[in-house]
Amino acid sequence: MAEPPLASTTQRPDRSPTARLEMTGIHVAFGGVTALEDVSLTVEPGQVHGLIGPNGAGKTTMFNVACGLVRPSSGRIVWRGEELRRLRPAQLAKLGIARTLQGVGLFPGMTVLENVMVGAHRHAKAGFFSALFAIPTADKDEERLRRRAMDALAELEATAYAGRYPGSLPYPVQKRVALARALVADPELLLLDEPASGLSEDEMHELGELIRSVASRMSVLLVEHHMDLVMRVCDRITVLDSGRQIAVGTPEEIRADPAVTEAYLGDDVDVDADAAELSTGRSTAQAAAGTEEATRG
Repeated sequence: MAEPPLASTTQRPDRSPTARLEMTGIHVAFGGVTALEDVSLTVEPGQVHGLIGPNGAGKTTMFNVACGLVRPSSGRIVWRGEELRRLRPAQLAKLGIARTLQGVGLFPGMTVLENVMVGAHRHAKAGFFSALFAIPTADKDEERLRRRAMDALAELEATAYAGRYPGSLPYPVQKRVALARALVADPELLLLDEPASGLSEDEMHELGELIRSVASRMSVLLVEHHMDLVMRVCDRITVLDSGRQIAVGTPEEIRADPAVTEAYLGDDVDVDADAAELSTGRSTAQAAAGTEEATRG
């Protein structure tokens, strides 16, 4: 494969977010066990909305409902006036919804650039047979997607890795590549699943700045265990506990809510002291909640 270009002329779309994601009355059960019970969540245009809760709260299940990976037994999911409940992930991508995975999910046999290009597939104009028979329009389409992918890598300061394979890169760099693959689609709604896992404090700070910057052109739903990051970047936060919604509000409102503190730390707590601890990410309950089952939340 030829060396990728080091610069791109692709322009970022000039737009402000206008659509909201509305999830209302979501109910999910696995084998008779209720994972979500009448949960509602709205991601407003251009806002970063956090989804948090102690281990087993149901947040990953709610996230997977938004991604089309889990189909709720009842409730509504509306995006741009369209009901999404029965749509598959590939169909959601065409509607401008992109996601990251808890891990990285990169293809080991493809270069970083090729991995990121996969995320731009919804912008491809050439069809299967055009690419198969190397019709000139397909070559132009591939070059356009390459430039779009390089733009996404540049935004995350990862262009130097474009020609390398994911397995040769440190885990934090792989996380950046996975995020670039989501951003390259220029989504209107970005779903982030624990993007800070495995990052250092400095890298987490950089991630927070990136999340705030992309919110100027897309809405963001963030599931994250690092409470300091959540409190710093989110406009609103929804808190789940045992499959139920127990709080929704601004970071300040969530920080001061006794029900949230109790959900994380139990009954015998000093609410004021532990709410402050919750806001800085030092909660011992949060430290223990680093691994959550992919479908049970």
